[in-house]
Order: sequence, then C-alpha cells, then structure tokens
Amino acid sequence: MPVNTKTALLNSAERAARSRGFDGFSYADLAADVGIRKASIHHHFPAKADLAVALMERYHDRLGAACDDIDGKEPRASARLSAMIDVYRRAHDGGKSLCLCAAFSTSRESLPEPVIQCISRFRSMMVAWFASVFELGRADGSIADVHDPAHEAAAILPLLEGAQLAARAEENPELFEKPLHLMLQRMR
Repeated sequence: MPVNTKTALLNSAERAARSRGFDGFSYADLAADVGIRKASIHHHFPAKADLAVALMERYHDRLGAACDDIDGKEPRASARLSAMIDVYRRAHDGGKSLCLCAAFSTSRESLPEPVIQCISRFRSMMVAWFASVFELGRADGSIADVHDPAHEAAAILPLLEGAQLAARAEENPELFEKPLHLMLQRMR
C-alpha cells in the first residue's frame, strides 16, 4: 500500500530526528528524502513546530498502543517489563538512534512549548504504565524487591533513555545493555 505524502514526511522526519535530533534536519532534508518540493511540506506542516507536535502525538499513540498490546499479551509483570525494554532496545537501532522523546529532549532549548508539553504528556503516560507494571510485579512476585512502584516507574524511564544515549554516544549497543543488568536480574 503506497504511503501518502504526509505519512512519508512524518516517517522521514522521525528517522532524521531519532538519529540527528530536532535541530539536525531541515525541510530541505525532508523534501530531498521524500522527493517533493520544500514548499509542499508547508502545505502539511506550516512550521517545524507543527511537524514536531505531529511527530510526538503519533509517537505517543504508537507507544500507548504498544503498552496496551503488551498488557493484552503478557499476564506477568516481568514479561511486560521485558517486552517494553525490547521496544526501547529496538528503538536505539544498535546505537544509531534514540527513542523520539529522548531525541527531542536533547534539543529542549530550541523546542516550541507545544512540543515540550507533548513530551511531558508522553513521559507521564509511560511513567503511569511502568507504575502499573511494578505494582503488578509486586503482586505477582515476578519482579523482586518492588517497594514503591511509583519510584520504580520514575527511575526506569530515565534508565532506558540514558542507556540509549550511552549506546548512541559510542554507537555501541552493549552500552544499552549494561545499565539494565541489575533490573533484568530482578525479573523472574
């Protein structure tokens, strides 16, 4: 099925943002990648801020759907947590990329306020999901030593994002795995 121009632009912008950050690409880059005139991009996204908001909204929806999918497939908390770690593992693409939220966060000073609000909304969604996983882990015993699910949730998201940043800094996927070692040992 052919991809429409708007979706092609979003896909191109996401690839660019995840590998080079918000400031690392221009509309000229997107036009060349998608094969359209730069002026045509403005039809879909009048400003780069509009594009960034659309990217974060799409990313929010996609990760929210992934959370729902994991919840539906995995009854145990350890399996849910492992599945989400795999989502973040795939997102860093062997140290060549970052999740979109982390990629945008590295350019915070140049992000428009609506994008910062989207990032905050995304992070809140993920922390709430992780809290539910740690709560389940405490109840089903599949994650050892869960004392405060909210604190666990507040720690795991920065751990995953930081692990991606470390792997990206040296394009070394092992640097993603090492920080997660202690968490993975707690999973039964």
